[in-house]
Amino acid sequence: MKTNGNEKQPFLTDVKELRRRAREHMEEGAVTAGYTADREKVIQLLNDALATEIVCVLRYKRHYYMAKGIEAESVSQEFLEHANEEQVHADTLAERITQLGGAPDLNPATFLQRSHSEYVEGTNLLDMIKEDLVAERVAIDSYRGIIQYLGDKDSTTQRIMEEILAKEEEHADDMASLLARLNPSKRS
Repeated sequence: MKTNGNEKQPFLTDVKELRRRAREHMEEGAVTAGYTADREKVIQLLNDALATEIVCVLRYKRHYYMAKGIEAESVSQEFLEHANEEQVHADTLAERITQLGGAPDLNPATFLQRSHSEYVEGTNLLDMIKEDLVAERVAIDSYRGIIQYLGDKDSTTQRIMEEILAKEEEHADDMASLLARLNPSKRS
């Protein structure tokens, strides 16, 4: 039977062959011969996502400390919760980068160039919420693009990005709800 090269490889059930392959290139850790993604490209995408998460942590932290007004207490707690969750995302991305044999790029001098979202401080509570909502929407589209790029070539990174995407969607929903509560004239 001829194949056109697009068929998936059959599941390998030969335990001896699995064991032999596992001994090859052991220095590559979790990356085995079955890894089909462009590892350098994936590491670059993850480092850009890492920069995005760090910028989001910093923006949410600033908003937490700068929130003022009658609604400030409840809104600032939301900012702090999101900052902490964005930090977890950053840690998860950095860990995956190292699993792929890369180095997390934590150089603060390049965060803004690599980040998909911007660092906008906002002048009041409403502006802060709007900027956080915009950043979440940017992350949602960006991370969805990364997931689509990965396809089935790196299922672990894809799963990580899907989990982060789900949390970013939750954050966007939270910010949209706060925006509607604080700016009732904009409700549809």
